[in-house]
Amino acid sequence: MHIAIIGHLTRDISPDGYTVGGAVSYSGVTARRLGAEVTVLTRAHPRDVRFLESEGIHVINLPTEVYTTFHNVYYKDIRIQQVLAVAGPIMEQDVPPEIYEADLLLLAPVAQEVDPAIASRAHHPLAATPQGWMREWDVQGKVYSIPWYGAGRILPYLDVIIFSDQDLVGDMSILPTIIDAVPLVAITRAAKGSVIYNRGRRCRVHTRPAREVDATGAGDVFAAAFLVALMNGKSPADAAYFANVTASLSIEAIGLAGIPYRHQVASYIEAHPGP
Repeated sequence: MHIAIIGHLTRDISPDGYTVGGAVSYSGVTARRLGAEVTVLTRAHPRDVRFLESEGIHVINLPTEVYTTFHNVYYKDIRIQQVLAVAGPIMEQDVPPEIYEADLLLLAPVAQEVDPAIASRAHHPLAATPQGWMREWDVQGKVYSIPWYGAGRILPYLDVIIFSDQDLVGDMSILPTIIDAVPLVAITRAAKGSVIYNRGRRCRVHTRPAREVDATGAGDVFAAAFLVALMNGKSPADAAYFANVTASLSIEAIGLAGIPYRHQVASYIEAHPGP
């Protein structure tokens, strides 16, 4: 099973300097620890790339002199986010053929950086975590939700889409359009689990109680786990439960350190069967 992921590897400011972040890091590490072969196409600092490579991830690093950088602050269940710098976009012409040869392609933007034209080139199942297309930032870098203006260029090509209920704050009215256009829709709801729309049919899936330490990247962990489970033949509901458990384990440590391995997830599900 080979998953290719496109998006910026980011630097997330922390009290000790910064940690490696971004959807491609959380989803990439998750998919790898769950047993998938992973290739990431990004723009990042070579030192940050080496971290992903140490996980066994193949990274194609496009040239950049600027590195996408975020500062995240959490207040209860609300994330206040500031973008400090953004690397250049990843355009359709930047994508090498090997990316399209993967068993599944995941578009994972964090800051409007993934060219929507890439979607029309996918030959295999195509998934997206569209959060990065549904946000903008002001002159101080404060991030806020916006309507997904380019949705019509991407939705017709998607097989799976994964996002959180908070991502729709900028435009709740787009949800029926997404459900109608994409065969499989997964919406994460933090401690409330997730909601799946399988060809329009709705299913709520519970999660594992967690001792939250750091919720950064939980949605991306869910996305990768959900896709890996689907590719391993699980039903959408069972895949969502598998992903809920994986994400709940990941938030019990800081950053990428909490992302579990397959045996840890399997052990919990064996003791606590899902739907």
